[in-house]
Amino acid sequence: MPMLENSLDLERFAAGADQACALLKVLVNRDRLLLLCQLSHQERNVGELEQLTGVRQPTLSQQLTVLRNEQLVSTRRAGKQIFYSLSSAQASAVMDVLYQQFCSPPPEKKDDATA
Repeated sequence: MPMLENSLDLERFAAGADQACALLKVLVNRDRLLLLCQLSHQERNVGELEQLTGVRQPTLSQQLTVLRNEQLVSTRRAGKQIFYSLSSAQASAVMDVLYQQFCSPPPEKKDDATA
């Protein structure tokens, strides 16, 4: 039965690889990455996202639509405002790693005199 077990593992890994490729394909766009970075910290409305990312209309709307269609973000309406939040656990985990690797402040260097 090991052959059948390996076949099932391969199918599972292939399905996981397909999902990872789909997520990475969405993340490869700079504007979408900036939007997800802001949304990974807290819910934001369209005006806040425009101000924080520098992504202007209509690009902002287009990229938010892509993120919504890929089910990475969800929306909530409050009056005339639409709020966006990150809704994908996988995207959130990837954004955490990307933030750690590329956005967090560098560690402070120890002063040789105090070491």
